[in-house]
Amino acid sequence: MTPDPPADPPADPVSNDGETTPTPTPAGIIVIDKARGFTSMDVCAIVRGKLKRAGAPKRIKVGHGGTLDPMATGVLVVMVGNATKMCEAVMVGEKEYEATIDLSRTSDTDDAEGVIREVEVVTKPDEAKVTVALMTFVGEIDQVPPAFSALHVGGRRAYDLAREGKAVEMPARRVVIHEIRLERYAWPEVVVRVRCGKGVYIRSLARDLGRVLGAGGMLTALRRTRVGRWSLSGARTIPDLPGMLVQADLAAFADLGL
Repeated sequence: MTPDPPADPPADPVSNDGETTPTPTPAGIIVIDKARGFTSMDVCAIVRGKLKRAGAPKRIKVGHGGTLDPMATGVLVVMVGNATKMCEAVMVGEKEYEATIDLSRTSDTDDAEGVIREVEVVTKPDEAKVTVALMTFVGEIDQVPPAFSALHVGGRRAYDLAREGKAVEMPARRVVIHEIRLERYAWPEVVVRVRCGKGVYIRSLARDLGRVLGAGGMLTALRRTRVGRWSLSGARTIPDLPGMLVQADLAAFADLGL
């Protein structure tokens, strides 16, 4: 998707003595309910453009606290100005997701965005077996990230190597999954709610669940419902945002004590 086109910011106001009064740099957090098809950086670019239209500096810092894949929707915490210093604190916060997993297929990206392969499953697992399998992922686990991820391997992004057809060996990482709750199951679709810590790949969870069950396993939908203390109840969609963003728009979401 294409971010909003850039626009020249309005001129700084002039004081009574003829000197230009600089526009204060906005600082704070805005919580976005990201739509499918947007990258996390797309959202940051749109927010930056709206801030600049309101007079923010051209190089104003805008970042996010935890990437959502283009296929995923939900809570994206966007930090502006000095609030970008809080990026790590936001990223380590507990996260909650609603995920839909297809047990009849696999994908090279572990989600519906990749090359998909049908899997023949002779014995379809019942709900009890799915529930037991899900529980094996609760707690501290070693998880192998997807080959198509932004992690670095040998100084390059893993997804760049994977797109070139190169074999990508992703080392397992220690992550924490606090809770997995089965919401619905009707073969081949499993819908779960996941509460987890930093660094968990729900795509990897989908892939690994399928392996435990002797079936396929790929993510077909993902919605992040919470990051730390920020949830969907305090989020706004991109179409809901005004054409120009000012400090008051950021303060409406969270006070970081900046």
